[in-house]
Amino acid sequence: MKAKKSFGQHFLINEPLAEKIANSLTENLVGQNVLEIGPGKGVLTKYLLKQTINLRVVEADQDMVTYLQKHYPEVSDKIIFMDFLKLSMTRVFEGESFKIIGNFPYNISSQILIKMVNHRDIVPELVGMFQKEVAERVVAPPGSKTYGVISVLVQAYYQGSLILKVSPGSFNPPPKVDSAVIRLIRKENQHLGCDDKWFRIIVKTSFNQRRKMLRNTLKPLVSDEGVLSDPLFEKRPEQLSVEQFVLIVNRLFPYLKQISHESRRKDQSGSEGSDEA
Repeated sequence: MKAKKSFGQHFLINEPLAEKIANSLTENLVGQNVLEIGPGKGVLTKYLLKQTINLRVVEADQDMVTYLQKHYPEVSDKIIFMDFLKLSMTRVFEGESFKIIGNFPYNISSQILIKMVNHRDIVPELVGMFQKEVAERVVAPPGSKTYGVISVLVQAYYQGSLILKVSPGSFNPPPKVDSAVIRLIRKENQHLGCDDKWFRIIVKTSFNQRRKMLRNTLKPLVSDEGVLSDPLFEKRPEQLSVEQFVLIVNRLFPYLKQISHESRRKDQSGSEGSDEA
């Protein structure tokens, strides 16, 4: 069965690697809820089924659903046939928390991360295969060239680590880029200490013009430009940690202009999945 470009499919064929990824979720998995995104031909699924977990898989391709039902009948009643981005997270395990794992379609990988962040109260951990460039961006520290919007939004709530680098030859068809597996574990404190919506808006606005000082990029958001005289606003966004962005939100909060209904709607949508959006 050929991979479909429309679904961003690259089937993992490296069996030892697949087993290692399936075993990369943190320990004490017995009885845990786990959702696999994009199981495809089930190379990860087969190893997940060996674990004592409550597994469900979400697959958008009908041909892959049929393949899974034929080759892994034990997963037949665990398949959710739909696009993950349209899936109600609270209905997957009837409102219970669950971990996420998968060889993610690269064309929606950033959106998967944003959806995880939006539902961080029920997603304590994620292990996933990403395009190497995206994986490195997610875990990049402040000051690096790859540090951007997705870095800040994910690191605000999750501790990330790159655990495996994967060559194109591990897939069929081989992608034109290298890949990597990252693990994200939710931080104990999920409260930033500032307004969440303004945090996102300020982070995204700052990186829209990442080479400019914050004083210039944030000027349209405030009612009093005098508040931007602090030396902190002479920095560029890639120089700032999550904690410094929180400080900025709190510093500016009394002076921030009213958020339009349209801005709020966009901020809550999947369109924010783009790292530099």
